[in-house]
Amino acid sequence: MNFVKTAALLAGLTALFGGVGYLIGGESGMMIAFLLALAMNAFTYWNADKIVLSMYNAREVDARSAPDLYGIVAQLADRAQIPMPRVYIVESDQPNAFATGRNPEHAAIAATTGLLRHLNHQEIAGVLAHELGHVKNRDTLIMTITATIAGAVSMLANFAFFFGGGGNDRERPLGWVGGLLVMIVAPLAAMLVQMAISRTREYAADRAGAELSGHPLWLAGALGKLDEASRRIDNEPAEAHPATAHLFIVNPLRGRSMDNLFSTHPAMENRIRRLREMAGVAGPWG
Repeated sequence: MNFVKTAALLAGLTALFGGVGYLIGGESGMMIAFLLALAMNAFTYWNADKIVLSMYNAREVDARSAPDLYGIVAQLADRAQIPMPRVYIVESDQPNAFATGRNPEHAAIAATTGLLRHLNHQEIAGVLAHELGHVKNRDTLIMTITATIAGAVSMLANFAFFFGGGGNDRERPLGWVGGLLVMIVAPLAAMLVQMAISRTREYAADRAGAELSGHPLWLAGALGKLDEASRRIDNEPAEAHPATAHLFIVNPLRGRSMDNLFSTHPAMENRIRRLREMAGVAGPWG
């Protein structure tokens, strides 16, 4: 994601904040929301990775505390010719992983304890190569900023609940109707913001990870296991912070009935099929 596209998304999010503020509090509400959005954009640029890692109580590890995990990341980062990212472990039984950070020089890779337990060495390498693909492709800034601000957009819906009703309707152009609209539309808008993270980015990271590891089937095998496990093992922090779901290599949320419409992750069978095609393997998977 280049600078122009990043700036365009941030401008759109700022406009969304302003529009919601206008519906809640008129011109004064729009100004407050606009200033809040500017401050949040600046703060998020420098601190979004820390915010997301803290949401998941991620603990940083090194070559001494997690030699296998750290060693795989170090080897892959060297092969990708990018700086060594910080490495974190998230306490969660669900096998999953994500990358964050504003650029390759300030990147972090986080793996769950479930990932380290349920996958073998090669499959873990395939997953970490995918995440380093995001880092090398400079996806992590826009992914992390979107996760943080999409959650904040939903938070404005709560403000609408408390302030959409009484008070001076001259300061609220649509009165209680405006508050009701925000309560309904803001969460949907947050979901649409997540959809701004194109599914093609996951395909690109799959390809980059497969090329980086040199073994597309490592990632293909891992994705099959991750998808199956994520459907039966909860990821409680992700359920509490659904705006961060698109950061993960597979959808960490239980509710998937609307996957085809709203998921930022491509269909798993399509991802695995493409990886198998890269490896020259024909036929169905599974």
